[in-house]
Parts: sequence; structure tokens; C-alpha cells
Amino acid sequence: MTVVVSAKGADRWHGGHPWIYRTDVYAEPKREPGIVHVTDRRGRFLGQALYSPQSEIRLRFLTPGDESIDAGWWRDRIAAALARRAGIPATAYRVVHAEGDGLPSLVIDRYGPYAVAQLLSAGLERARADVLAGILAALSPEGVLLRNDTAIRRHEGLPLEVVVAHGTVPETAVEVVEHGVRYLAALHTGQKTGAFLDQRDNRVLVAAHTRPGGRALDLFTYHGSFALHLARHAAQVIAVDSSADALARGREHAKLNGLDNITWREANAFDLLRELERREEIFDTVVLDPPAFAKTKLSVPKALGGYKEINLRAMRLLAPGGVLFTCSCSYHVHRPVFQEMLAAAAHDAGRRLEFLALTGASSDHPEILNIPETGYLKGALLRAVD
Repeated sequence: MTVVVSAKGADRWHGGHPWIYRTDVYAEPKREPGIVHVTDRRGRFLGQALYSPQSEIRLRFLTPGDESIDAGWWRDRIAAALARRAGIPATAYRVVHAEGDGLPSLVIDRYGPYAVAQLLSAGLERARADVLAGILAALSPEGVLLRNDTAIRRHEGLPLEVVVAHGTVPETAVEVVEHGVRYLAALHTGQKTGAFLDQRDNRVLVAAHTRPGGRALDLFTYHGSFALHLARHAAQVIAVDSSADALARGREHAKLNGLDNITWREANAFDLLRELERREEIFDTVVLDPPAFAKTKLSVPKALGGYKEINLRAMRLLAPGGVLFTCSCSYHVHRPVFQEMLAAAAHDAGRRLEFLALTGASSDHPEILNIPETGYLKGALLRAVD
């Protein structure tokens, strides 16, 4: 089947972005989702794409050729993505980062011998059998778990599900080793596909700048991934989260690593920051890794207010020469806006801070210049110079 797109849609592909929206589709078949040929209005062949008839994103570009997109095609693309991850010092990492690896709406994470995948579009869902065959051929996993439980599937007219698609994948947590730090990932129920793999490089970066023998504060700690890295350098770490269950897992992780210098505290981060400021507490390292405050464009102004408040108060807690790692995983809060917010927070906090690093997601989550959606995570490592 063939889908015809407007000149604007064709230009978008030629510019390197893989999506064509509903409004740029000139003619489409009355058919089920799947893989389609795409032409412009003059009949010129543009390539093949995943087609989702219920989605605002109608087409997701796969290839400019007319080759057969079968199990072998998926195997070769997944194997190429795996080869680009050679040398990652962790037993868990992202093998395929969807659009970032030229495989739109497909996410594959590896946790030791297991693969956890997400099929996030109706077009890709229709190719499930070939995609799974490609995963098995490229990765040879003991088990494949489909974590198709993300809300984006609803926009594609797809059900939410968590299902073992091949072999066995334990429902108990799987141990991960990351730069010598051990933690447990719940593949069936944990956040994302079981763990926040996109912060791995940032955790190592912050640990390298943590003052030996100093005092550290890790806010929105979840299972304590940043805290574990900090605790190998700092004398004391306070790890804060509003979830008692998350903190219980964090304590388990600390025990797994033989760390007894982390205090786990259940609290609202906003309230605790105000309390710590009133008590004139001082920290050598502060980490702010909040959840996405801005889910839509309309929520950005309110989100920026929240980001500014926690950053302003965290800056006031920094010892001279102390470091703050702060980040936002809200795609709609773009880097320039994020940095402007940090500058305003520093001004109001009365602190002078220098940029040590501007960061994104880990290297296995490639950010493509022509596809801004791949750059959802942005971070800043700052040092107080006063």
C-alpha cells in the first residue's frame, strides 16, 4: 500500500526528521497499520515507513529504499545498534533508542541475559513478529519482555500490556552492575523498563566531582542510584524521596554495596529544602533529579516555577566550592529555557555558579541534532565559586 504526502511532509523527511503528521498526509489507504510505501504528490518514491492511521504521527520513516523489511532487516539494524554500544561498563544499557538509532518507536534495553522492549506505535506493533525475530537473532537473549505499558500506546489505539514474548524473564529483580555499583532492576514493574539507564553517565560524572569526606544530598532519589555513587566518595549522603517503597529498595541497594553512610529520608523535596534552608544546613554536593514537571507545552510556565524553586533553594545549601547537579527530563523545557531558569535561580539565591558541564542522556541514548525529541534529558553540573 502507498501513502501520499505533501511537499511539506516530504521536506521534513529530507531534513532528517522521521515523522510525518496527519496534516501533511495528502492521501492514505483505508487500511490497518503496518509498513507502507510513501510517495509525494508527483508519484516520486520517498521510502518506507511505519503507518499509524489513528495517530497524529501518521508516518515514521524507516528506509529510503524499497527492500523487504523482514526479520533479517530488523536483525541487521538491531545488531548495528548493539555494535555502537561496545565497551559500555555496565550490564544494563539501551541497545535501541528508537528514533535515535533510526528505528522509530522501538526501544530495546538489555539487562544481562534479558531484553526488555517497547513497541510504541501501531505500525511497529503490526511488525511485532519480525521485530521479535530480529531481537532474538541479534541479541540471543534468554528472555524477551515487552513493557508495552506506556501511555503513548493509547494515542496509537493500542492496549497496554506487560508480556513475556520469549523464554523466561524473572519477576524478581535482576541485579545490574554499573561502574562497580550494584543495584536491582524490577523488569516487570519498575520505572521505564526497570531502571533509569539514561542517567548512568551523569551518575559517574557527579561522583567524580563529589568532595571526598564531604556531605551530599540526593533529592528525588527513587531507588538511590545517584546516592550509591555519591556514597563511595562522601562521608554522609542524605537520600530523599516521597515514596516509602522506593526508599526500601534504596536501602536494599545500599546493603548490596556494603554502604552504611546513606540516610534514607521520606519527605516532600520542596518542603525539605525549605526546612534545610531554615536550619542553615550546608552540603558539598547536591543532586536534583526530579520527575518531568512539564508533560505538555501548556504546563511549561508552572513547571519552570517548580524547577526554579528547587534549584534556588539547593543553591543556597551549597558550600563554597560545592557542586550541584541538576536536570530536567521534561522535553518541553528546552535547553535554553532550562539554562535561563538556572541563571534566574542563581540570581535570586545570591550565588555565583560556574558551569562544569552541560549534559544529556547517557551515550546509549543518542541525541540526533535533526530530531529534537531525542534530547529530552538535559542536565547541568555547577560549582559554587563564592
